[in-house]
Amino acid sequence: MEDIATKILIIGGGPAGYVAAIRAGQLGLPVILVEKDQLGGTCLNIGCIPSKALIHAADAYYQALGRQQGSVFGLQTGDVTLDWAKTLKWKNAIVRRLTGGVEGLLRKQRVTVLKGTAEIQDGKTVLVHGKAGTTRIRTQHLVLATGSAPLQIPALPFGGNVISSTDALALTEIPKKLAVVGAGYIGVELSTAFAKLGSQVTLIEAADRILPLWDLELTAPVRKRLTALGVTVMTRSEARELSEDGRILQVHQHGSGAAVPVEADRFLVAVGRRPNIGGFGLERLDLAMNGAFIRIDKYCATSMLNVWAIGDITGEPMLAHRAMAQGTMLAEHLAGKKSAFEEPVIPSVCFTDPEVVCVGLMPDQAKREDYEIVTGIFPFTANGRAMTQQDESGFVRIIARADNHLVLGIQAVGHDVSELVNGFALAVEMGAVLEDVAQTIHAHPTRGEAFQEAAFTALGRNLHS
Repeated sequence: MEDIATKILIIGGGPAGYVAAIRAGQLGLPVILVEKDQLGGTCLNIGCIPSKALIHAADAYYQALGRQQGSVFGLQTGDVTLDWAKTLKWKNAIVRRLTGGVEGLLRKQRVTVLKGTAEIQDGKTVLVHGKAGTTRIRTQHLVLATGSAPLQIPALPFGGNVISSTDALALTEIPKKLAVVGAGYIGVELSTAFAKLGSQVTLIEAADRILPLWDLELTAPVRKRLTALGVTVMTRSEARELSEDGRILQVHQHGSGAAVPVEADRFLVAVGRRPNIGGFGLERLDLAMNGAFIRIDKYCATSMLNVWAIGDITGEPMLAHRAMAQGTMLAEHLAGKKSAFEEPVIPSVCFTDPEVVCVGLMPDQAKREDYEIVTGIFPFTANGRAMTQQDESGFVRIIARADNHLVLGIQAVGHDVSELVNGFALAVEMGAVLEDVAQTIHAHPTRGEAFQEAAFTALGRNLHS
């Protein structure tokens, strides 16, 4: 057995782990990174990146189909086909390019990468079981960054026709009928994509509406679009039992008590994700937990000295950009720099059609925190760029304190609003007031003008609405 010593040992090569390793390497710290599967984790390999590639391909195909009958500005196309095998090949090439980039960055910063399964012995010692044998690593700082995995439900365990989001992104054939259980952002994104690809989609959600963590005003345009795409949306409904042949799901509808059979070729379960806290000896550590997650402080320290946790295993929001920010912060903290992960602004994005974004507090959240607020909304129906793009659905909304106009939150729903969200986050993070946003000159014609106009509206100085 080979023995190695290092200052920092990171278990998990997903966004949290590889960013922490790269930043620590930049700061001159000796780092070993252990990954049992592929560098890049869920996000690069089976999550954020491949799903967005699929969403783009589906939308391009759907838009091309719509041009067969001609457009208002005179564009008309002929026969439209989609080579699905080529689509998957293109998606996988993007993944390989990005994961290859991660490998290159780790090499550049002299990070030692070990491929294998980690087994924690104690807070200072980890065994790594790889193809060439077992390596014992002794470390001063142990960093846990093991990520998360799709949740299963008792009625639909994965296997056969029951698939996870990971499986959905690798289907070799587009299902003729697809049932999606769970109308959170993953379920709604994939329902939209497969509907555009030609699947007959049924979306099943136990709550009384889709995207239940977002407010109704934001999600209503998404629900309307799903209906237009032919998606059957069943809310207040629960998946109960799958037939023996794996083709018919009994769905219980709350309120009526009726059981509705839903037939599909595939049943996609997208009810959330769970932290990866088993299978690598975590039980040998005496860690305080926060439910299913590892409890941490603002420095990502656990309850054990020099044992740290970052990313999805530390709780919501389980987002790659949060994980990467934690990884950067922790590396700098271990290098002796003044750095903490304390009340940061974390944007949320739902890549549906239309897209939905949120930064900071929504109106009901602000009211629950006893803020007296003013709100400004500007619709894309009054935005010139939206008109030229033939997509005027949605709006930008800004919430601020009534007394001093401090911006508390910004939300938007509409075409490509994901490209606006970083500006929203910057405004909230820097403590902007409504006057800051309103008096900043926004380029014309852009969708971003709706941000400025929403601020004008909140100030009672409506210009174009």
